[in-house]
Parts: sequence; structure tokens; C-alpha cells
Amino acid sequence: MPWRTESVMEQRVEFVLRALQEEETMAALCREYEISRPTGYLWLQRYREAGVQALSDRSHAPTHFPSR
Repeated sequence: MPWRTESVMEQRVEFVLRALQEEETMAALCREYEISRPTGYLWLQRYREAGVQALSDRSHAPTHFPSR
């Protein structure tokens, strides 16, 4: 089996589009893409709220600093 040459973003978009078709279960799709089900549902929710751009990586830096 050849390795995938798609970018991460392309794989996320493909995952979401397949999940929206509802032909396969979320668990099966997540196993295929080697992600957890909470991550799969998170990507699907972000796509529904803000489209394809919401699937890009987000910063892990804190947005709130209580001690400042």
C-alpha cells in the first residue's frame, strides 16, 4: 500500500466530507484516519460552524492570563 501524499488539511477536509455523507459510522472513519472519536466530532462541529478554514491547526497558547 503506498503512503498518503496528502497534506493534513486535505485529509481533514476529506474526513469531514465523508462524515457528512453518513454512509459510514463515525467510529469506522476515525479508525481509518487514526484519530479519536472526540477529535472527529470536534472537526465536524468546527466545519459546520465556520467552514473549511476552521479545520486548520490552532494555537495552543493560552488566551487568558489570570495572574496578569
